[in-house]
Amino acid sequence: MFEGQPKGLWTLAIANTGERFGYYTMLAVFTLFLGAKFGFSEGVTSNIYACFLMMAYFLPLLGGIAADLWGYSRMVVIGISVMFFGYLLLSIPLGADWIGISAMGAALLLVCVGTGLFKGNLQVMVGDLYNDPRYADKRDSGFSLFYMLINVGALFAPTAAIKMMDWAQTTLSFSKADSYHFAFSVACVSVIVSMLIYFLGRSTYKQVLTPRKKQAKTAEPVEQLSKSETKERIVCLCLVFAVVIFFWMAFGQNGLTLTWFADEFTAREASGAQGMMFDVLNLSLVIVAVFALFSLFQSKKTLGKVISAFIIVAIAVILGYRYTKAGTVAIDAPIFQQFNPGFVVGLTPVSIALFSWLAKKGREPKAPVKIGLGMLVAALAYLIMMLYTLRMPMPQHPQHVYDATPNLLVTTYLIMTFAELLLSPIGISFVSKVAPPKFRGMMMGGWFVATAIGNLLSAVPGHMWSRPLPVVWGTLMVICLVAALLIFAIIRKLNRVA
Repeated sequence: MFEGQPKGLWTLAIANTGERFGYYTMLAVFTLFLGAKFGFSEGVTSNIYACFLMMAYFLPLLGGIAADLWGYSRMVVIGISVMFFGYLLLSIPLGADWIGISAMGAALLLVCVGTGLFKGNLQVMVGDLYNDPRYADKRDSGFSLFYMLINVGALFAPTAAIKMMDWAQTTLSFSKADSYHFAFSVACVSVIVSMLIYFLGRSTYKQVLTPRKKQAKTAEPVEQLSKSETKERIVCLCLVFAVVIFFWMAFGQNGLTLTWFADEFTAREASGAQGMMFDVLNLSLVIVAVFALFSLFQSKKTLGKVISAFIIVAIAVILGYRYTKAGTVAIDAPIFQQFNPGFVVGLTPVSIALFSWLAKKGREPKAPVKIGLGMLVAALAYLIMMLYTLRMPMPQHPQHVYDATPNLLVTTYLIMTFAELLLSPIGISFVSKVAPPKFRGMMMGGWFVATAIGNLLSAVPGHMWSRPLPVVWGTLMVICLVAALLIFAIIRKLNRVA
């Protein structure tokens, strides 16, 4: 899985990991910050959160257009610089009056613009690494590894935010509301580290820094399509975009209603094995054990198998020892957001191995089928939430009068991660394969626009938060289910172009 990849993949992926670490550190506490700092209602908070996510995913379309004119690497550098100033402004406590609100708005705009210039263009550079015939057959696994590595940053982000806030409150005696700014300062540092990695590793990806004009002279002939074929492919992609909008609407609840549920209705303490899940070190050890297990079976050398077996046994001993010492741990609402990226990292080798095995048997489902299955899996996640909350009393928000088991949210995040792995990397691959050559950039931009619209719609469940919880989760379940049915209703049409 790791063999035969271009060196530049690791540099660009780790640089993106640093940027994502900062982004998700900020996002882990963002909605709670808006309420604690400014006293915004759930509706206002939902609108700000959704608009921020929408802009962060819409602007890569404009960032890609700018890169076509002035170069991908240049836009990446400008983007990460702009992002830094956004996080810097967000980390300064400027009060809760109009000055503080204005500064917060300006900071969010800078972060969105920086993300728009950085995010998509760095992915284009990763894709260009695989234009070399030596790596052409590694493109899919390379993007899976890239997707996995950037989630490593998101895995540690909630813990970093919480620890920084605790330090600001206990050591520096800052109020809870002002302690959020210290969490945002972590993003400033991570962006600087990301920039250093990008520049220091420049030699590993220098082959993709060739100016666009020179590339055009040496480019190979592109695939020629008739007008009807071009139209059919664009229509199919637009239908897929319409469906994935609703996935990102449901997925966007990670930082909104699911975080509110963790804050208002979920137990604040856990013990034993359940409590150990909330320590990012334990979660990281389990992920390493998963990779070691795959290495044990896939390694061709005896030494590799021995080392893998040793790592598995050592981790089992460490976790067993930590279990004997485990006591009751406090649970902060943002910490639940570590599970999605943790599951992405841990399940990526499982996903690659599963689909490789199915491909060898000639049974691997095509991308549209995987996307439809992803929507069904997402519907299952919210079905579980709905069924559980049906038996809960209906307390008035935000009174904490009911302690749901933390396992409920952990299970929900696990199922949503299965859906994400079926839909997100597969969807990007589908777009890159199906898009007509003349419109490939525009169609990839269309994927980001669909993501942006979905993130904007994520505010809808937030506005429903004062209603009975089964209504909130049931609405999301129905939306995902209808989207899945739409995909399967046109599956033959989509499979023709897949």
